Amino acid sequence: MRRMLVGLVVLVSCFAGAQEQKPMTLKAVLLEQLRSTHNKAEWFVPANTAVAGLTPAQASWTDKSGNHSVGQLANHLLFWDRESLMKFKGEKPPQFSGNNDETFNNFDEKSWSATVTQLDAVMTEWEKAVEAADDAKVALWASRIAHVGAHNAYHIGQMVYVRKLQGVWDPAKGVK
Repeated sequence: MRRMLVGLVVLVSCFAGAQEQKPMTLKAVLLEQLRSTHNKAEWFVPANTAVAGLTPAQASWTDKSGNHSVGQLANHLLFWDRESLMKFKGEKPPQFSGNNDETFNNFDEKSWSATVTQLDAVMTEWEKAVEAADDAKVALWASRIAHVGAHNAYHIGQMVYVRKLQGVWDPAKGVK
């Protein structure tokens, strides 16, 4: 009898939870993805956490095996997030040679603080731009916006990995 009562309570709880859940709009899903890679810890570490507390020297550290530094990865994200955002807003991005290596390799220690600030700003601007866009524009750009989020998540994972290799990652920040 007790098992049946517990089972009934679980079943009713699951049904009640399903009733409260509402379908999400495309815009809401894309905003959720952008925010989770920016500053809202959910399934993985967001960018703001991945770069927090690093000195310029730590941000420049590499394992000497060809992996990028956290600074290079942040610079790369900044470049591509800004470039895509400018296009989304109807602006013309600066001329680019097409050499993706440049988006990583033009980072230096002196620019670390500015890189962190600018990455946060462009991610915030992406969220505001998508939020302000009408549904037709969001639908037209949905694939690009989703790829921005996926690209961010991929490289943020690399940042955490590099920090672990370097010994400057606090597992309490989200990934153990």
